[in-house]
Amino acid sequence: MTRQFMKERELLVQRLGRVDYEAALAVQKETERAVQTGKQPDTLLLLEHPHTLTIGRRGDNAGILLPPDSLAARGVTVFETNRGGKITYHGLGQIVGYPIINLSPEREDVHRYVRDLEEVLIRTMADFDIDAFAIKGLTGVHTQRGKVAAIGVHIARWVTTHGFALNVNTDLSFFDLIIACEGERVTSMQELLGQDVEMSAVEDSIIKNFVDLFETESAQFNRQSVETARN
Repeated sequence: MTRQFMKERELLVQRLGRVDYEAALAVQKETERAVQTGKQPDTLLLLEHPHTLTIGRRGDNAGILLPPDSLAARGVTVFETNRGGKITYHGLGQIVGYPIINLSPEREDVHRYVRDLEEVLIRTMADFDIDAFAIKGLTGVHTQRGKVAAIGVHIARWVTTHGFALNVNTDLSFFDLIIACEGERVTSMQELLGQDVEMSAVEDSIIKNFVDLFETESAQFNRQSVETARN
């Protein structure tokens, strides 16, 4: 693979803490417009969502195994999104990454972009001595004990939104609420390592590997949370 994309380009990293899904969508939209118009550099949002089910373009409500009132009783919200893929779970103990980057002109290749996101996470798993890999024909990052990260992206005018969800200390029982993409078994870093994993250390590894693979200069901006959705 030729490594020439994004040299001399800056990556703004924003660690947003715990953010409601609706608020995070608003932040993504605002950031997308800023990146498209050149008002903001390529940006990587790292955050954590409360219990949420998201339905992608290839999914529908048939993949949810509980009625709405039962979901509400468990504090789970549901959103339909324009990302690729079917249905997935976001929740506590999971690191969600939303890269909002301009792929034009050198990297206008959707499949390559998805493979690169997989590679970032595979390298991150290696930093924690976890053997992870991609599977041809499937999307996401896998281990011998199950899928550890899901990927679903949207690209408009070659600017990306949505991204990946990595199970770190995630309560995997919430995946029993859905028929996950391809019906794959899921796992977490906690399950694989037999102990809790420091979320900030995993974020540090993701940033390092993202910067290395996409060849950017990282400028980190730390913010604990987003209180409300922006217009």
